[in-house]
Amino acid sequence: MRYTVRKMNKILVSWYFALFFCVFTALGQDSGSVESLLKLAQDNTAFFDTDFSGRYTVVQEKPGEGKSLTEAIMYRRDKTSQWTILVTGPSREKGKGYLQTDGTIWFYDPSDRRFTFTSARDKFQNTNANNSDFAPQFYYRDYQIESAQDVKLGALDCVLFTLNAKIDRVDYPKLKLWVTKKDGLIRKKEDYSLSGQLLRTTAIPSYQIVENNERKYSVPVSMLIVDNLRGKRIGGKMQYERTQISISNVSFSKVDDVVYTKSYLEMMGDL
Repeated sequence: MRYTVRKMNKILVSWYFALFFCVFTALGQDSGSVESLLKLAQDNTAFFDTDFSGRYTVVQEKPGEGKSLTEAIMYRRDKTSQWTILVTGPSREKGKGYLQTDGTIWFYDPSDRRFTFTSARDKFQNTNANNSDFAPQFYYRDYQIESAQDVKLGALDCVLFTLNAKIDRVDYPKLKLWVTKKDGLIRKKEDYSLSGQLLRTTAIPSYQIVENNERKYSVPVSMLIVDNLRGKRIGGKMQYERTQISISNVSFSKVDDVVYTKSYLEMMGDL
C-alpha cells in the first residue's frame, strides 16, 4: 500500500510539471516578453503625446443590398480621452457628428440640432464598426492572457493571444489577437461572446508610417470588419456584412481645443 501511494505521488508530480511546461510553452516560454508584446500592441493604438486627425472612408456592404459610403474627419486627443468625428458625406449625412468628452459619447444630428447619448458599443452610422473602434484599445489593461503562441499569418510571424476580460466595461469578453512579433502591430482580431461564439473578425493588412517631431507612428491604411452574425445565404453560400475603413491625410499636428466641444459640432452642422 505504501509503495502504491508513493508511486501515485510520483505520477501526480510528473503530471504537475508536464502541465506547467505546457502552459509555459503556450506563453512563448517567457511570460514577461509576451506581456511586453501585448502592452506594445496596446500602446500602438494610442497617441498620448500628440493630437491626431485623419480622413476616414467607411464602406458598408450588406449582402444582396449593395454598398453605402460614409466619409468623415476624425480628431483625437488621447491624453484626455477626447475625440470628435465629423461626418462630411454623403450630403444627406453631412454635418452629423460624434463627440467623446468627460467619459460620455454624444451623437449630434443637425436636422433637429439635438445631442443624444450613445455608447462605445453602439454602431457607427449603422455599420459593423463600433464607436470604440475609432479610439485606443486597452488590451493589456483590460484583459488577461489565457494563452499565447507563435503562429504564421500569411508571411507574418505573429503571436496569437487568447484574452479574457478582467472588467465588465469592455465591448467583448473574449478576444483573439494576432500581433506581429517584430513591431507589435495588430494584424487580425476576433471578438467572442462569453459563451465562445465568434461575433466579429477584423483584419488590418497594412499600416502607414507617419513621422512627427522625429517620432514615427503606425496607423492602419485600412481595416476590414466582418460581422459573423449578420448576413444572408446567397447562391447557397453564406455571405456576411462587412465594413471597410480606409484612413488617409493623417496628421499629428495640434488640434484647436474647440474641436472637442459640442459647440464645434453645432457650428459645423450649420455650414
